[in-house]
Amino acid sequence: MLAEFPWLTLVIWLPIIGGIAVIVSGDKAAELTKWVALTVSVLTFFASLPLWLNFDASNPAMQFVQRSDWIPTLDIEYYLGVDGISMPLILLTTFITIFVVIAGWDVITYKPSHYMGAFLIMEGIMVGVFSALDAILFYFFWEAMLIPMFIIIGVWGGPNRVYATIKFFLYTFFGSVFMLVALIYMYFQADSFSILDFHTLQIGMGAQILIFIAFLLAFAVKVPMFPVHTWLPDAHVEAPTGGSVILAAIMLKIGGYGFLRFSLPITPDASAYLDGLIIALSLIAVVYIGLVALVQKDMKKLIAYSSIAHMGFVTLGFFIVFTIVRQTGSDDGAVMGISGGMVQMISHGFISGALFLCVGVLYDRMHSREIADYGGVIHTMPWFGAFVVFFAMANAGLPGTSGFVGEFMVILATFRADFWYAFLAATTLILAAAFTLWMVKRVIFGEVGNDRVAKLRDLNPREFLNLGVLAAVVLAVGIWPKPLVDVMEPTIENLVEQIQVSKLPVPNAPVAGIQP
Repeated sequence: MLAEFPWLTLVIWLPIIGGIAVIVSGDKAAELTKWVALTVSVLTFFASLPLWLNFDASNPAMQFVQRSDWIPTLDIEYYLGVDGISMPLILLTTFITIFVVIAGWDVITYKPSHYMGAFLIMEGIMVGVFSALDAILFYFFWEAMLIPMFIIIGVWGGPNRVYATIKFFLYTFFGSVFMLVALIYMYFQADSFSILDFHTLQIGMGAQILIFIAFLLAFAVKVPMFPVHTWLPDAHVEAPTGGSVILAAIMLKIGGYGFLRFSLPITPDASAYLDGLIIALSLIAVVYIGLVALVQKDMKKLIAYSSIAHMGFVTLGFFIVFTIVRQTGSDDGAVMGISGGMVQMISHGFISGALFLCVGVLYDRMHSREIADYGGVIHTMPWFGAFVVFFAMANAGLPGTSGFVGEFMVILATFRADFWYAFLAATTLILAAAFTLWMVKRVIFGEVGNDRVAKLRDLNPREFLNLGVLAAVVLAVGIWPKPLVDVMEPTIENLVEQIQVSKLPVPNAPVAGIQP
């Protein structure tokens, strides 16, 4: 009975309708508006819990499916469903949004109702992206995400917010146009916009490569992969704290999700043929971007580059599958690589969100993100200092935290493919420790930097609640990742079988005709 209830529709439209209501209510009763926004975000999270509690982890098929006509003349449907890949990402979305609302409680004084409402609307849209099984419905949600984030950065952002918003919009919109062309092409091949029907298409190698590149242009920007990553540091620096949290914790994951939902199952031959390109770009992100993070002077920018490096692990785990098969002759380790990438996405959502909240705590007090403006914060904010050190260690992959689990799984899988790939990937354990702990040393430890630091107040109950809950989750996933891995693995095993990874061509094989 519970499994038949339209939970996905509720989780999508409850925050959207609630966000519209919050915006319409205006700022005359700002305190009441905040409580309404918090209530809607909490109710949305509880509405998403049945997706986990009633999910059959042994069944790799889509669950909680809802299907009805939307635009019948164009064969476009309101088609929703989740599997072991999308369901954890939906829960991450509904969980993190609560902390975004709480974080802006006393900080946002200009049009707080519009601020809260924009995040609620974006929450529903992002859940729609993760649950859409109709390609046009997916594209609708994919593009709609840009609007609330554009407004959030443009209205509540920093001094260069106009530049950051335009750059964010142009980068993300440009790639999406090519994805739309690919979706329309596949509609004419499948006579359907169903993503699951796309998975069963028999497409020639030449067409697969073109489709793969179209998807790559869209998903690589969202991840973001090197070299289309330059919009992210600017967006993070100019975004308000809540915007940075959502960008890092959720929006980057949508690019990784796109690779699993579209690129691998629809274009497996092209994915195998071009996997070297993705692996190279992923390793550049891990090593080069890690070095770039070392020289940052702005805390937000440092964490932004850290996010790019960590997301390089995600794409490495997804595409190392094909090299494993070529090197070992079997797909043993393929599931581990993709599972590691998925765990890394979930873990990074918690850790990066927490780190941006920590920067927000300092910024709210001193209105500066410059590392040089701090020093000795531990003397005046001991509780805050303890949380920062914990999340910094998790970001560096400390065993016992969620940051270790995904990276370790990806490195193990990569070792099965190539020692040097694994060696380069493992440098993140050194680089992440270097740039994260170097920031902590200069900001948290040492002598009190100046009179402003000496007057800082420690965490208030609202801030302590936010960071405390996130710390508990990071620790729980790090100590006991089994429930999360168990939910994902049957779906990932099915994906590996679906792409018939053991039968894929080697990269130096000639490309069969370029025609479909």
